Amino acid sequence: MIREAIEYIVGLGNRETFSENGQTYVTGDVRLLKEPLPAEIEVSTLSALVHYAKSQFDGEENFLIHVVSPAKVRLMSSLNLDAERSVWVEANALLPKISYGSFYDVERFNILLQSCFVKNEDKDILLKVVGNIKEEAVNNVGDDGISQTVTARAGVANIAEVAVPNPALLAPYRTFVDVEQPESSFVFRMQSGGPACGLFEADGGAWRNEAMDNIRDYLTENLAEEIESGNIHILS
Repeated sequence: MIREAIEYIVGLGNRETFSENGQTYVTGDVRLLKEPLPAEIEVSTLSALVHYAKSQFDGEENFLIHVVSPAKVRLMSSLNLDAERSVWVEANALLPKISYGSFYDVERFNILLQSCFVKNEDKDILLKVVGNIKEEAVNNVGDDGISQTVTARAGVANIAEVAVPNPALLAPYRTFVDVEQPESSFVFRMQSGGPACGLFEADGGAWRNEAMDNIRDYLTENLAEEIESGNIHILS
């Protein structure tokens, strides 16, 4: 047993490397030595990814850009001899956390609308509604499952029934700040006993395609020269 162990250890020192078809092998128990892959750089904006691609900082000039999702884009190399790609840069959008399908109290919902949604007409209407409703204000007597009415302050001393917009066309921050945030339909509902407000997605996820198209358009515009020369290709 000891002799076999000594022979094995001696054999380890006699190993040699050789090349075949452009790849490196080790003698003895023949193993392919894979080409090392670089650690990816993580960024949070598309502009940072574009700047790296233009800089050729690491000597690379041919890239594949993969638009993985509305919030993730990868800058990748071509295939190496091991049929693997290096991910040079991965951009992940910094996005607020919004719980669609959950109900928020009026104050939290007001803050959510103001901080996490792009300004548009329906956002302004919802802010006006939730900012002026009174306690026990949700009127479900006339609720037909689609629209609701809310008792809101119409003036200093006046109280009025206000129709809640449904569906509401809103643009939450769901993709990179470098591009336009896509608008989509949301069902807006209110509950009494608080009251509480909630948003429910109602476009089947179609906004994702629009967001990814916006990302592709941004990259195409900002990397036009590199794309025209054939150094960069975009997959989305």
